[in-house]
Amino acid sequence: MNIYDIAKLAGVSIATVSRVVNDSPKVSERTKDKVRQVMEDNGYTPNAFARGLGLGSMNTLGIVCPDVADIYMANAVSYLEKNLQGYGYDCILYCSGYDEEDKQQTVERILKKQIDALIMVGSEYTYDTPEQNGYLHNVAEKLPVFLINGSMEGSNIYSVLADDFQAVYDVTEELLFTGRREILFLSNAHSYSAMSKLRGYESALKEHGIPVNQKLILYPDNAIYATRDMLLRQRSLNFDSVIAATDELAVGALKYIRARGMRVPGEISVVGYNNSELSICCEPELTSIDNRVEVLCKTTIDSIMALLGGSTVKQKQMVKCHLIRRSTTDF
Repeated sequence: MNIYDIAKLAGVSIATVSRVVNDSPKVSERTKDKVRQVMEDNGYTPNAFARGLGLGSMNTLGIVCPDVADIYMANAVSYLEKNLQGYGYDCILYCSGYDEEDKQQTVERILKKQIDALIMVGSEYTYDTPEQNGYLHNVAEKLPVFLINGSMEGSNIYSVLADDFQAVYDVTEELLFTGRREILFLSNAHSYSAMSKLRGYESALKEHGIPVNQKLILYPDNAIYATRDMLLRQRSLNFDSVIAATDELAVGALKYIRARGMRVPGEISVVGYNNSELSICCEPELTSIDNRVEVLCKTTIDSIMALLGGSTVKQKQMVKCHLIRRSTTDF
């Protein structure tokens, strides 16, 4: 039995339980009586964390991302840090890499720091099996876990994510409306976000009576020249448009198209993802889906502060993406 169990049984937030533990005047006597009765009925003994949470003595959040050199990750960390400053909070950043064991070890290391909550940037931290996800459930027994663009059910685990499925569904449909039929889908991962994008692509095709051609779903490395070279090795592959799960992949496709002497968007339309600086550094400038990382990060920080302040927070919040139309599409 821990503070999260008591909060659930009493129908209050963990911060409220902590305030009751600390006999805070901010909590009504009626609520105090209810929470204390639940604690007594379940033999709950408050620990140091329960007391510290209510006193707000930590004022530090932990942030874990796979690789801060990644453009998307770097932007996310920057937005998170700026939003934390507005609340007078500090952060500790660890980069975990992509290996499963390394990610778990990184989480163990950051938990040794004195943090109020843990933010995990990207959808690489959740898995398909309960056994693999056990490490996150263990963390959530100690403090709140917030996943940015990842999703997992569990007590004290919260998700803030872009609606990747709908964004890719919509842009696939727009390509179909302009007469495109051989749409190449490029991805670099099998993460929650990447699979949501793939489902959006496949669902739109099926909705319009077009069979999914598995040969048009490719997984190059998330690098511009690696993508170009993979496509050059598959010259027999015919496609009239490209949807890429990242802007790096999309620019790689543009490099391939230029190497083949084809016209964009005349012969081939290209859509990227993330609306990063790469989308305006290439020629022609890239149409890209903006997953609004700044909104994801602000929503995450606001939610954490609300939770620590005693408010109830939704466990899953979805942010609508925007399509930024530039010169690589004709819609």
